[in-house]
Amino acid sequence: MRWPPRINLPYRPSVGVMLVNADDQVFVAQRIDSYRTAWQMPQGGLDPGETPEQTAIRELKEEIGTNNATFLAKSKKEYTYDLPAHLVGRCWNGRYRGQKQTWFLMRFEGDDSQINLDSHSHPEFSHWKWVDIHKLIYLVAPFKREVYRALVKEFLPVLQSQKQN
Repeated sequence: MRWPPRINLPYRPSVGVMLVNADDQVFVAQRIDSYRTAWQMPQGGLDPGETPEQTAIRELKEEIGTNNATFLAKSKKEYTYDLPAHLVGRCWNGRYRGQKQTWFLMRFEGDDSQINLDSHSHPEFSHWKWVDIHKLIYLVAPFKREVYRALVKEFLPVLQSQKQN
């Protein structure tokens, strides 16, 4: 079966969460369905009737087992990325070319024991860790690097201003 050219497909409306701990390290997790190392921050699609904020909270609970976090900032714009051609037909039943995401910077208020990748019926991640914000772009799949680079640029000043207060 031939998949439609991705240029004619819409972006999937979704959110992402840059979750930081008390040391301003960022939560990343290894995708369970990837044959190569592909770390990412929590993200997911909006359900009908949900606000982006509600989706962010739900996705944290589903993907990492806790939503014990507070909102620090919302991205000033929606970010988009295109899937590589070989993934377009495999992801989201071939309906989307990539994702259009509203991102949130959130502070994790719990302790690491609250993180449980197996809390959902369909776990998305196999491993997780906290990383320095400047290392994010080196850990993610190449097609997400520009979004992650832009998020670091946008959210790093927010974290820095909090340290000064």
